[in-house]
Amino acid sequence: MKQQVALAAVTTTAATVMAVVALVRQYWKAKQDRQWGKCQRILRKFSRDCSTPVPKLWQVANAMVSDMGASLSSSDEATSSLNMFVSYASPLPTGINEKGMYYGVNLRQTKILMVCGRLQGKNQPISDLYVDEVPIPSSVMIGTSQELYDYIAAELVKFVSAHPEKDDEAPANDKKLGFTVSSGDDQSTAISGSNIKLKNFAADTTGVKDLITGMNRALEKHGLKLRVHALVSIFTCLHYSINIVYKRHFRVDSDSRIEQVDDIVGNLAGGRYYDKDCVAAITLGMGTNAAYVDTTQSAPRWHDSLPKKGEIVVCMEWGNFNTCHLPITQYDTSLDAASSNPGHRIFEKMISGMYLGEIVRRVLVRMAQEAALFGQSVPPKLLIPYLLRSPDMAAMHQDTSEDREVVHEKLKEIFGITNLTTMARELVAEVCDIVTERGARLAGAGTVAIVKKLGRIANRRSVIIMEGGLYEHYRIFRNYLHSGVWEMLGNELSDNIVVEHSHGGAGTGPLFLAASPTPDS
Repeated sequence: MKQQVALAAVTTTAATVMAVVALVRQYWKAKQDRQWGKCQRILRKFSRDCSTPVPKLWQVANAMVSDMGASLSSSDEATSSLNMFVSYASPLPTGINEKGMYYGVNLRQTKILMVCGRLQGKNQPISDLYVDEVPIPSSVMIGTSQELYDYIAAELVKFVSAHPEKDDEAPANDKKLGFTVSSGDDQSTAISGSNIKLKNFAADTTGVKDLITGMNRALEKHGLKLRVHALVSIFTCLHYSINIVYKRHFRVDSDSRIEQVDDIVGNLAGGRYYDKDCVAAITLGMGTNAAYVDTTQSAPRWHDSLPKKGEIVVCMEWGNFNTCHLPITQYDTSLDAASSNPGHRIFEKMISGMYLGEIVRRVLVRMAQEAALFGQSVPPKLLIPYLLRSPDMAAMHQDTSEDREVVHEKLKEIFGITNLTTMARELVAEVCDIVTERGARLAGAGTVAIVKKLGRIANRRSVIIMEGGLYEHYRIFRNYLHSGVWEMLGNELSDNIVVEHSHGGAGTGPLFLAASPTPDS
């Protein structure tokens, strides 16, 4: 009898334990289902808020066209979110008559990039292309501006000696040297009025005219038949990159006569060399910018300082663009508020490589905090801003493996997240897709805006040159941009806009500027 009672007690206890275990499992499954449902709701709302249907894209494009016109007509910042500048007022290469060896220099934060190549005219590709990157010694950085110019000239002597012109190409007179200045991520180069500020150097402020004069003095001193030319009336424009202090209200001196251009104008010159219908160049990398070709009559703001007729290159600084039609989400708002330049560079913060990964990270943080996407505690590294870079985001997004193994590897490597289900990995990839599609289609809307501003959509072929790692290496981003342009224009007009990767490779812009004709005036 006692054995029967004991057996019954054990059986009852076991049943109770099993029931409790079943209830606990049911509770956790219900909780996981609620958390997953919460993740899905966050994802769906984010997708709706980021939506870029064609009517929305046209609203953005039309607003940009309006701001472009206002910026070219008036210096009043209240009339336009853009603060555009005439960056180049000289003929661009034609691709027909440019023949021979040309040389260029790009001055960067802590290095100089020298480039040379042989152009053969008749739209033929570059041959004998050479690029050499030389670090600037610390002793030069703490010296004077003239010491910097002398160092550049001395390095050019070595470069030209290694890659000389042919005997029949040697000019009787001095040849133009293409010279560009690039800013860095830390705003190590900046422009104010006619001054260039080189923050990495002890003598950190130099006039644009002084730079031209000093550089030419150094070239002559070292026996080089190359000269940086002063051309027509010109205004300053630099491509500012990422996450820097933006005090961008530049003054342009009416008597400024010196050309100072950045990489994007060189890319545009290269595009024009290969195709006479090239009208714009766009950079889509860690930062973003756009430049396009217009007529002097289109810029009444500078009529007194420009030639009466001819072409000009307008640097848009389109990262500054803003309009109520942009599909801004709570994540964009929080990113902007936490940035070093809140309220500025809104367009850049939605389309450039610096920020795409950060937007994804902020969405994942909310899912982790409110829906326990990565477990009951938020991974500490997930809370570190800008830890997710766009190349890693692209790798996760473009992962085609069955179980999203690349997503798993990247989340583990970057944030220390492990044991993620396949469904959760798919969700992370979906967040990447939403951010990428929005950014690429907005960039496409900006592309269409430039062509519309020029009045070329309906009846003229227009080539847009794209450069930058985001466009070049992020296949899905590139495809979304192209499809966005096609959807906006439809079958009948889409062939009028040709979007293609820049020619010549990185750093060749100064070479094409060196080949551009020098006006008589």
